[in-house]
Amino acid sequence: MASQPKGEPWPENGLIPIGFDSSQNSFHAYVHVPYCLTRCGYCDFNTYTATELGNSSRSDYFKEVIKEIDLSVALMAQSGIKLRKLSSIFFGGGTPTLLPASDLTAIANHLEKTFGFEAGIEITTEANPDSVDKDYLLELSANGFTRVSFGMQSAVPTVLRTLERTHNPDNVAKNVLAAKEAGLEVSVDLIYGTPGESLSDWEISLREAINLNTDHISAYSLIVEPGTKMHRQVSSGELSQPDDNLHAEMYLLAEQLLSEAGFVNYEVSNWARFGKVSKHNIAYWLSKDWWGYGPGAHSHIAGTRWWNIKHPAAYSQQLSLSKLPIFEREVLSVHDQDVERVMLEIRLESGLDLDWLKAKGFAEAKVIAELVADGLVEGKRVFEGRLVLTLQGRLLADLITRRLLGF
Repeated sequence: MASQPKGEPWPENGLIPIGFDSSQNSFHAYVHVPYCLTRCGYCDFNTYTATELGNSSRSDYFKEVIKEIDLSVALMAQSGIKLRKLSSIFFGGGTPTLLPASDLTAIANHLEKTFGFEAGIEITTEANPDSVDKDYLLELSANGFTRVSFGMQSAVPTVLRTLERTHNPDNVAKNVLAAKEAGLEVSVDLIYGTPGESLSDWEISLREAINLNTDHISAYSLIVEPGTKMHRQVSSGELSQPDDNLHAEMYLLAEQLLSEAGFVNYEVSNWARFGKVSKHNIAYWLSKDWWGYGPGAHSHIAGTRWWNIKHPAAYSQQLSLSKLPIFEREVLSVHDQDVERVMLEIRLESGLDLDWLKAKGFAEAKVIAELVADGLVEGKRVFEGRLVLTLQGRLLADLITRRLLGF
């Protein structure tokens, strides 16, 4: 499991440092639900099975999140941060749908009561295909949820076994249909580059996802994270090493098939049909303000980033003392914020504002010319004042970022 980032202690006065006036930023909420039935071998997310929960109670979890919401409002008021209506809510995990639908809706309803909702708010939950049914999805839809994201990962049984994904593949199609019939928008998550997965395996998964007629598809290259079971298996030779060239071929195939099916790549790893871009995803890439609730959740407001205590039992203990479960923070300098903007917005279909880049000293004319000549950014868009990656550029987004920043 991933370790916490390195930060500094929360200040003694307990207030959120305000690096700049972000009152015009949209405001969003992330709710982390840290429960899973089993731990997948590749996963380093902050998740826990029943035997790892200690004194934490899953049945009381929604009450704890509601208490954290109330404490967060008090802290914002004390820090002089104006409350804003929420533009999106995202329930992630773990497996949020291991909780009853009534628990998720109780949290969403409390967020609405506390902050209010912008018109057209997007409310999403992640879901394991085995953890919901038609009635569950109908209850979410009836209580204001607008979107569900299913962890499909693959349509190939051997790949699912390597990933240690235990869901029944047949339940993906069944519950995607049930979600659409309930009036929910639907996204599916895919993973490519699993050890032993072939290009033809990946094509099967892509075509199956496309045939589901969803609104949104995310496709992530598998990263074998240190500390995971899969990392130990790869290190010992039990599983094959990742192949970067094969990963690139898989990405190119994804772009080909998804674009042919009417999806647009609005962020390097995310494709959506027209009008179905995830508002919550975009908020992260544009560095908007959000409060993360739950164990290990991260928040970002007015140039300060912080993260919660990771273990659910320690999280519960802090809340029982009426204390926010914040672990550490990082106050971003103006330069840090600018660097992050380059790193994040370069991944978007809209790209970066070239005048802003030049004003910040990040984009030397020679570097831009080289990127155009190498076919990594779109020359036409440069003349229009935007720095936008080509398809080949998407494969090298991190390298291009370093070149822009002079690293």
